[in-house]
Amino acid sequence: MVTVSRLPEGTGAAGPVVAGVDGCRGHWLCVWGDPARPSEIRAALLDTPHALEHLRPLPAVVGVDIPIGLPEDGPREADRAARRLLGRPRGSSVFPAPLRCMLQAPDYDTACNLGRNRCGRALSRQSWNILPLIRAMDAFLRERPARAGWVQEVHPELGFMVWNHGIPMAWGKKTPRGRDTRRGLVEAALPGALSAARASLGAPCPEDDLLDALAAFGIAARIATGRALRLPDPPQRDALGLPMCITC
Repeated sequence: MVTVSRLPEGTGAAGPVVAGVDGCRGHWLCVWGDPARPSEIRAALLDTPHALEHLRPLPAVVGVDIPIGLPEDGPREADRAARRLLGRPRGSSVFPAPLRCMLQAPDYDTACNLGRNRCGRALSRQSWNILPLIRAMDAFLRERPARAGWVQEVHPELGFMVWNHGIPMAWGKKTPRGRDTRRGLVEAALPGALSAARASLGAPCPEDDLLDALAAFGIAARIATGRALRLPDPPQRDALGLPMCITC
């Protein structure tokens, strides 16, 4: 078992090994490797966040598309800032993080009622659908708070925007044109990475999830080299001290 307080710096021959993670059908789709060697990137479906600590080589930074740091009674500035940066229509892809009290809600209606009572806002269906993943990541980070510096919240659409010279994607990721555009950006930034990741998975995986994981990987590479932007900067903290910040 890896001791997180003594995590080794993941390094490849040319630079830091990093990882990008996206939720995929109740699992964690993880791509990791040296950004300078994109054709050697590996991919795996992980059952729990704890599996991140067993990746070899161990990443120096993990970028994950899941809310980290949960508010008590209102929207996070991180979500608002990301939506402003993406504009319309891509800003709608940033789902408001659930309130912390919603994590233990037994059903969607209960979660919505908790939100209405606390801040006059229900929970989106999209956020409810990934609540088990949010709960798992929150427990993982609270178990050892030092992990919150190793695992950082990212958003794939911000990653694609950076690769696209600061211009948000014009088409949704599930449209043919949207997939083609995102695939082209990944190939330009990380030649051969998509094919390598797909081959190492050994099982079918929706391409839009794989592209999102690679966009998260690209952000992790910028974090590792000190080139990433934090929204907001400095980060806000939730009641338990976890950062409420989206990095791109």
